Amino acid sequence: MHYIVKFALLTLTLCIGSNAFAGTVSRAVFTIGIDNREPVIVVDSISADSYNSISFFTELTGMTGETVTHQWMFDDKVMFEKSFEVGSDRWRVWTSKTLLPDWTGTWTVKVLNEDGAVLERKSFDYQ
Repeated sequence: MHYIVKFALLTLTLCIGSNAFAGTVSRAVFTIGIDNREPVIVVDSISADSYNSISFFTELTGMTGETVTHQWMFDDKVMFEKSFEVGSDRWRVWTSKTLLPDWTGTWTVKVLNEDGAVLERKSFDYQ
């Protein structure tokens, strides 16, 4: 029993310790434009009559040297993926997608780490 308690405490300590140094997605937003590496207008839905493209902007902190992926999903299918290496402690990056008029519905972008774990997930409606 004594060894089980020690093992549980060691496991908990390692989990907490590894997460304490993990980087974060400090911002993740959809936008219809980027200016000076910042989102111009943040949106959670766009009209197919007005727009045919959208960008997904993320700001990452504490992830220098890691590979991060933006994975665009529609109807449970991967429609686009873009991976990039994080170049500094504060890293701003975005991907854009041109949308066809018949691709209306809910879109989701996942921010994945190099192991494929989801760091962030955001959705928008294309109406």
